[in-house]
Amino acid sequence: MTHLSRRGLLLAAGASILAANTLAIADERAPAAKVTPLPAKSIYQFPVSLTDQSGKTFQLAERRGAPMIVSMFYTSCQYVCPMLIESIQATEQKLSPTERARLKVTLVSFDPEHDTVQVLRKTADSRSFDSARWALARTDATSVRKLAALLGIQYRAIGNGDFNHSTALILLDADGQIVGKTSELGSADAEFVKALRRTLSSS
Repeated sequence: MTHLSRRGLLLAAGASILAANTLAIADERAPAAKVTPLPAKSIYQFPVSLTDQSGKTFQLAERRGAPMIVSMFYTSCQYVCPMLIESIQATEQKLSPTERARLKVTLVSFDPEHDTVQVLRKTADSRSFDSARWALARTDATSVRKLAALLGIQYRAIGNGDFNHSTALILLDADGQIVGKTSELGSADAEFVKALRRTLSSS
């Protein structure tokens, strides 16, 4: 009786090992999960390389998966850009904590010559931005021009370190498609907030 029990245990152990090996082989042969292609109108199709205030280099497409407000600015701006940031913060205050936690913000500098990583970090720290959600970013001058054109933002250097530029908060859905836009500064645009809430609820 004891002999049969030991034999049964050995057979069972062998079967378990065989089953585990079979599963491992099946896993190796299983095709990798497919990544859904980006929509044709997605901003994330643009392969720009950005560096944020922490020195991390990333692609816009890496922010896929959550709604995002994107805009352009430069840190030495004394009037319009601070108002643009205040508009984003006012918009965030209209959201619930749960909604706010799901929103990303990316601001790309017009002025990569002066807006170094250190300068961007100082600006982010001075405003106590949540670095898990807010990225102040820089890229090369050519990519700045291409991104501005893609977003419909106009700018030009005026020779004294300043820039003339249009302002816009642009709302992207989880796949990087433009679903909202506002030029209202200093406060939250009610229609933009509605679009943001709709986008959050559908993502």
